Amino acid sequence: MEAWRRSLNRPTVAAFVTPTIQPVSDSPNQALIEEVAASEGTVMLIGGADTGKTTLARDILEAAGTDAAYIDADVGTTTTGPPACVGMKLINGPEDLSTMSQADELRFVGSVRPERLILQIVVATTALVEAARRQARLVVVDTTSAVAGVVGETLKYHTVEMCRPDRLVALQRGSELEPIIGMLRRFFDMQIDSLPVRTDLIPTPPDERWEHLRAGMAKALEPPLDTWKVRATVFAPTLPTGLDLERLDSMLVGIHDGAGRCLGLGVLEHREDGLRVHTNVASQMQGLRLGSLKVDRDTYEVQAVNLRRTMFGLEDV
Repeated sequence: MEAWRRSLNRPTVAAFVTPTIQPVSDSPNQALIEEVAASEGTVMLIGGADTGKTTLARDILEAAGTDAAYIDADVGTTTTGPPACVGMKLINGPEDLSTMSQADELRFVGSVRPERLILQIVVATTALVEAARRQARLVVVDTTSAVAGVVGETLKYHTVEMCRPDRLVALQRGSELEPIIGMLRRFFDMQIDSLPVRTDLIPTPPDERWEHLRAGMAKALEPPLDTWKVRATVFAPTLPTGLDLERLDSMLVGIHDGAGRCLGLGVLEHREDGLRVHTNVASQMQGLRLGSLKVDRDTYEVQAVNLRRTMFGLEDV
């Protein structure tokens, strides 16, 4: 977990050098990969589940070799950083590609499903894209697999609106992304490439996805854990007066420093004398952000909760 906080104060890259592009073998999109890898700016990848976004992102980063950054905004199937977070990985050599799980900076979202947290995902992604642009020639943004209906279109619209990518690559089966592509073309001036999904991709079974999530949560909360008693005043959102603190038992929290960054994850425990947080990243802890998940501290399985209902007893309207 400590490695996920590596290089939080990494120096800004003052000038970019012309990259030496490494050929990517066995990819039907090699021409696009090498073109993007040689460019400057921000490229955003969109597509549903199991469409190869992360594979394509890695191919681009491998071809770029250096002065690149990866933003992992797929909060449910994370490659960089823990679940329920957006992570940034700076790529300046092969050693960085071999440690993609170790984020250089994190932003907490608090859920692994985007349906009710569009604002949090957009804000977290935008913050890390801006941070990456200060440090890298090329920024590759890997988005969530939410692409259908109002949620998918709203999330992609506002992510593009705030991040303003120079190029967007859509990986789609058939014409499933045409509503989003058409919408983005009407509202934003950027290059959009539409690619078919590779036929050799094998969909991930649901039980494997669930195990990946559970394993990611276990890694984020691996012992040794420190236990800290926490006051109600350290939370965002602020705990309402009279809240039954037992409702917050097992709630996931983001551990934050005083500079807006997430250091890692923690889990709350309710005791008779108040709340405790269990975490392995407490050394710079300044505040806790409540998530919308409960985590079993023994099995690391997660359960989605309605934060409004938990804190205020309110139903969604």
